[in-house]
Amino acid sequence: MTNNYQIKISVRNLVEFILRSGDIDNRRVRYEVDAMHEGSRIHRKIQKSMGVNYTAEVPLSITMPVTRDGITIDLTVEGRADGIIINEEVQNNIFALLEDDASIVPPPSITIDEIKGMYMDLSHLKAPIDVHKAQVMCYAYIYAKQHDHKSIGIRLTYCNLKTENLRYFEEVLSYDDLEEWFNNLIYEYSKWAVWQINWTKKRNQSIKGLEFPFSYREGQKKLVTDVYKTILRNRKLFIQAPTGVGKTISTVFPSVKAMGEDLVSKIFYLTAKTITRTVAEDTFRMLGEKGLNMKVVTLTAKEKICILDKPDCNPVACERAKGYYNRVNDAVYDLLLNKNDISRDLINEYAKKYGVCPFEMCLDVALWADAIICDYNYVFDPNVYLRRFFASEKKNDYVFLIDEAHNMVDRAREMYSATLVKEDFLVVKNIVKNISGELAKHLNNCNSDLLKLKRECDEFEIVENISDFAYHLLGLMSEFEVFLQDHVVSEGNEELMKLFLDVRHFLNIFEILDDNYTIYTDYDNDNNFRIKLQCMDPSKNMQNCLERGRSSILFSATFLPIKYYKEQLGGSEEDYAVYAPSTFLLDNRLIMIGTDVSTKYTRRSEKEYRKILDYIIDFTKAKIGNYMVFFPSYSMMEEIVLLADNQLEGLVVQSSRMTEEEKEEFLNQFVEAPDKSRIGFCVMGGIFSEGIDLRNDRLIGAVIVGTGLPMVCNERELFRAYYDERNKMGFEYSYLYQGMNKVLQSAGRVIRTKEDRGAILLLDERFCFKQYQNLFPREWFPNIYVNQTSMYPVLEEFWSNKGE
Repeated sequence: MTNNYQIKISVRNLVEFILRSGDIDNRRVRYEVDAMHEGSRIHRKIQKSMGVNYTAEVPLSITMPVTRDGITIDLTVEGRADGIIINEEVQNNIFALLEDDASIVPPPSITIDEIKGMYMDLSHLKAPIDVHKAQVMCYAYIYAKQHDHKSIGIRLTYCNLKTENLRYFEEVLSYDDLEEWFNNLIYEYSKWAVWQINWTKKRNQSIKGLEFPFSYREGQKKLVTDVYKTILRNRKLFIQAPTGVGKTISTVFPSVKAMGEDLVSKIFYLTAKTITRTVAEDTFRMLGEKGLNMKVVTLTAKEKICILDKPDCNPVACERAKGYYNRVNDAVYDLLLNKNDISRDLINEYAKKYGVCPFEMCLDVALWADAIICDYNYVFDPNVYLRRFFASEKKNDYVFLIDEAHNMVDRAREMYSATLVKEDFLVVKNIVKNISGELAKHLNNCNSDLLKLKRECDEFEIVENISDFAYHLLGLMSEFEVFLQDHVVSEGNEELMKLFLDVRHFLNIFEILDDNYTIYTDYDNDNNFRIKLQCMDPSKNMQNCLERGRSSILFSATFLPIKYYKEQLGGSEEDYAVYAPSTFLLDNRLIMIGTDVSTKYTRRSEKEYRKILDYIIDFTKAKIGNYMVFFPSYSMMEEIVLLADNQLEGLVVQSSRMTEEEKEEFLNQFVEAPDKSRIGFCVMGGIFSEGIDLRNDRLIGAVIVGTGLPMVCNERELFRAYYDERNKMGFEYSYLYQGMNKVLQSAGRVIRTKEDRGAILLLDERFCFKQYQNLFPREWFPNIYVNQTSMYPVLEEFWSNKGE
């Protein structure tokens, strides 16, 4: 007897996956708009205007048995029809028509409507787009089968988002034709469904026997349990996880176990740093060596995996783009059948074998992976998030494991902001003026709006209303789409497409403007005039994104104050927060605060810099070893370098815009068991203050110069005023928390393993203040106040003590 397995897929995902064909072409634009709210708004407006015979947002679902390769699947195809139109006149007369002539196919008493919002001029649309028609055909089949209709109408309603003009494409289809078409579609998908069933059985069987791969450290078993319970309860968990607690395995393992219990369908491990991505890959690989069967894929940035020197994704520039969608499904299926640990090299191998783009193939493989390791933007950024997973607002059984989550506040504020530069409109106008006078006219309209705003802005100006500008941008987008469908620009295409994407993003953000946003104009470093929709509070947008999954686990070694991060990153009162206990021995670390020095702007002078240098000299001569000194800015660091004048042996200095090779060369100078000291001068918040792992005696001490507060600027002051009005914590939200996070990250480079011993010197009297000490992690207590005279003996005593 055959067991029936359950598989669900949305109508949209089904048709877009099976019916796609043709080229990748960055010179063209997709017809359908991907606005975050604009598409929904126009849907609702059209639906309300349709009258009493129109039923909006009708859920439709069908479950049918499909047998293939000896396996019977109950396949559920589900979705939501935009509208169902009941033709009452036809319904009333249908029996009379059939009595007159039974061979007559009557006009439809029911029509299924599918609404699509577009920027393009609808007169250029000669026929419905294939995947759109396929969607409405699926809904039509489901409805006709369930309501016993021999024929049914379908309608594609296209709406221009600027003019709100409508264009309809209507057709009547017989049930028999729909059934044959739908069955062929389902059968084509069934081989993938059968693979998924077989793989899920194998995966879950391996998970059942999986044990935690290490002896639990202090507090680690509780942390693993907390993560599992959070997933079980559909909550979010915010974890202050000091270095050494094993946060990666402590979050991955319970998520994998939850997957084995069918609580989780996909794990997203999100991180912005190469080192944490590598740790995640190693963790899954290690579990694989313990018997786990999982498909794990890492999404690599397009620029790093592209076969061209510079990505240019069209069939003229790249042979892998030509006919990509005709070949990629075969490539993905072959890979899935044969490989589990899906590395970058493996993607390149199969992409070459089938002649497809490795970047796009990697994204397609992700559809079938159990775990995806990727940057934050693949989930949160409205420009590049993975629409195949998150296009609908439907909640899925996904778990988001968000590493180094302290980075997400600034990242989210920037992702949900939008900027347009006036000069870009003039550049593109010059590119297209001899090709399309109409597009040039729309570009000129937008430029004129910005010119008016520029005349009102000396340096920085808050703007209350830009509705006229937004209206002109809508007109520009409509003409842009027409232009990009009709023309291929060779010279200036990069600039043209950049502006197109920037305008689209700006309009998307404009649609969600509320009191979490401020609009302002200013000038960039090149004195170009710009307008910005600045996200002041990303919590609402973050919450909307996190709600697409079942549960989210956010963790960082510098997540203090956790209440602030919980608030900014979309947490609610029902969500959890924990402080994982540190495993490090107190005797193995020394925290000192220099009380007689300051980096305040009012105190900066050669005398103060000399005092800082003397501290550094004494700190680094107490013991031969590797040290890093972190400064609040390049300018201060350079001042101290000049003062040092060969007084620091083994000094190496970070430079701005270092290449990967230069970064690696810098770090390679910090060797184990050095016979002479190495002192690295670095900048807080830079590439060496976070995401590097110098274990054991590759780094034994760090000097933190200053509190890391961001420089005062118009945008920071905007945040300060915003939060002063909101909660009287403008300084904390705009300066203090960001500054102290950089301090904590920099200091965290010293002690990386339980066996490490290290000293940390905080150079600024403000570290003695309660406002700052409230942000110290528990592991920083007790600490010792020192001055230039008392510091050296304290260090000598610490280094003479072997520790434990």
